[in-house]
Amino acid sequence: MKYKTKGQKIFNVFNYIFIILVCLSCVLPLLNTLAVSFSSPRFVSAGKVYFIPKGFTLMSYEFAIENGKFLQAFKVSVIRCILGVSINLFMMVTTAYPLSKTTQRFAARNFYMTFYVITMLFGGGLIPYYILVTDLGLMNTIWALVLPLSCPVYSMVILMNFMRNLPPEMEEAGMIDGAGHFRILFSILLPVLKPALATVGLFAFVYHWNDWFTGALFMHDPQKYPLQTYLQTLLTNFRDMLRQSGSDYYTLLSRMNEQ
Repeated sequence: MKYKTKGQKIFNVFNYIFIILVCLSCVLPLLNTLAVSFSSPRFVSAGKVYFIPKGFTLMSYEFAIENGKFLQAFKVSVIRCILGVSINLFMMVTTAYPLSKTTQRFAARNFYMTFYVITMLFGGGLIPYYILVTDLGLMNTIWALVLPLSCPVYSMVILMNFMRNLPPEMEEAGMIDGAGHFRILFSILLPVLKPALATVGLFAFVYHWNDWFTGALFMHDPQKYPLQTYLQTLLTNFRDMLRQSGSDYYTLLSRMNEQ
């Protein structure tokens, strides 16, 4: 067994304490949300619910299941995530592969890379973005949520750098066997890229699942709202009702549930 100095032991103790605190900061809000979802509105409005449900009820879940709009929005979000992540991964892989080559193998590499870097630093603006989506005929369709951001540059750069660190002998062996670039990419490199693909795929999923603004901007039909856009409209309506009534948020929510 490797001997640990006193300083290393103290460091490990503080390190474990820090990690535990970070974990608690992530888990406790989730536990509070779950407890609130299973608690009676009168206990929630009184601020008595922390991590254990009080006045156990399934009212919130019954409302969500019986509400057709919620289920429809959930369906749209699932479809968006499946399409969005699939398109993102395909576009990022096929873009990162040529850009991972040196200028000797891909002479225009720096030229194209410059344009991608510029998009990371400067946006085109909301109005041109809206006009472009409208002119392409994507308005009020699921494609307006996935196609404009089909190749996230930051994630593409992660994949590109991962590919640049792979041994060149892998590609050379494929070329000797007569494999082309697509065969090398999809049959030789992709199996090695699984950790990087999982990382950028998670980034893409989180973005598509949490984004509400794009749905509010491009979806005019409430039946086509993704889940986050639908929830945002509910919050906006609650705030408007609060301003009009001057009531406490949980008190108003309790009254709405009782009705």
